[in-house]
Amino acid sequence: MSETNACQLTTKDYTILEVMLERHFQHDEVMSALLRRKTSDAVVMFREDIPANVVTLSSRVAYHVDGGPSEVRIIAHDQMRGLVGMILPITNPRGLALLGLAEGQSITIPGKDGLPETLTVTEVMYQPEADRREKAAGDGDSSTGSASKSAPFLRLVSSTDTLPPAKPKVPMPADNGFDDPGPSAA
Repeated sequence: MSETNACQLTTKDYTILEVMLERHFQHDEVMSALLRRKTSDAVVMFREDIPANVVTLSSRVAYHVDGGPSEVRIIAHDQMRGLVGMILPITNPRGLALLGLAEGQSITIPGKDGLPETLTVTEVMYQPEADRREKAAGDGDSSTGSASKSAPFLRLVSSTDTLPPAKPKVPMPADNGFDDPGPSAA
């Protein structure tokens, strides 16, 4: 597990990092240096081409810090309310550091106390780009000649002789057109 500076970013992720560098983190030395490092060494590709084992925005990733216990987080653009402890935003140095790394890759960044810490991606558990490709492949697979699983099934009937016998109707309470349930329904 070697340290690498190169990362793989989707065009969208790269653009977001460029905007962050220009607008938000001019005075934050750690984030500014990390953003410059990410954008200058990045291999930028379309979302259809990014490997499934690379961390992108909205990916669920398992990683560890300095060989410690594994942590699982969703890499997000910014903090999301209601998902405390599940989200690691790219506005945090750890979230930014993980973005663009592939499984097995490591990166060393300054930790909270200023001492270096090494983050290693152990597994990309979910990546939205890979999920989109899988869904598209499932929907567009016409090589088998069968309809998609989600397509409705329709059987044409040319005669009523082939229909099963009708079930007797159960009488329903009389409908007199008055639908007020009365005070007991309140």
